[in-house]
Amino acid sequence: MIRYVLIRLLGFVATLLGAAIITFFVLDLLPGDPARFMLGITATPESVAQLRQTLGLDAPAPERFFGWIGGMLSGDFGLSYTQRAPIAGLIAERMGITLPLALMAMLLSIAIGLPIGIAAARRRGTAADTTLMGLMQIGVAIPNFWFGMLLVLLFAVALRWLPPGGFVPWSQSPGGAFASLILPALALGVPQAAILARVMRTALVDVAGADFIRTARAKGLTRQQALWRHGVRNALLPVLTILGLQFAYLIAGTVIVENVFYLPGLGRLIFTAISERDLILVRGAIMVLVVAVSLTMLLVDLLYAGVDPRLRRSGT
Repeated sequence: MIRYVLIRLLGFVATLLGAAIITFFVLDLLPGDPARFMLGITATPESVAQLRQTLGLDAPAPERFFGWIGGMLSGDFGLSYTQRAPIAGLIAERMGITLPLALMAMLLSIAIGLPIGIAAARRRGTAADTTLMGLMQIGVAIPNFWFGMLLVLLFAVALRWLPPGGFVPWSQSPGGAFASLILPALALGVPQAAILARVMRTALVDVAGADFIRTARAKGLTRQQALWRHGVRNALLPVLTILGLQFAYLIAGTVIVENVFYLPGLGRLIFTAISERDLILVRGAIMVLVVAVSLTMLLVDLLYAGVDPRLRRSGT
């Protein structure tokens, strides 16, 4: 088990290092002068030279790269050119919206997708199975931003149950902040629940024909008892993979949904930084997303070891 964890931790560190190199040098090697790109074509040579000195662009690339890495490790992501504020503070403030939104969407995906997938597998080949999987196929095909607009029309415009957009700060009203995230979380979580339900149903159907299920049936368990006691746990391996990928998608997918619902989260911060040519802020925000996604996949790998004892024994 220790060897397995060490291998996964080394992979996590290597992933972050590779992502940092790509993120830094891709933005650094853009055609033209980054300072002139940020200021626009009407900038004077003096203002361009001053910005280059402020951003440290006059130093060699390796020196700037290691300085950037060292700053991030110490919590200093630099200073936003457009907002004149520390990037770490901006990202931390926006993560207070994006992270709860992604968690709410993930919980909704699990609460909706897993029971539907299990119910469809238990009724395999029946009309209920066909109906549930047909509805899930529709859910997979619906774009989350369009589904979010439908939710606004129903729950905000027609029924007036929830706010159509915007965000109430947590410090001002926790209930209002939670209500502001319900519709965006549904827009993100329901399409993912449809994917999760289909994966869970397929995994359980595959497990139902395994030898250990037949052995459990031979010992006197009913088909449903064998699936619940032995099948669900073995079917969780592909489901864990999907959950890890879904959470990574939910964090990155907030870029569109946050703009639909006017949420001042990390996704909208990245969109604003791109439109304002704030490359330093874009670089820092991208690395935060990389860290969040990599941590999620590391957690999934560790959960694999908890579900599958073969991984703990082999360490690979």
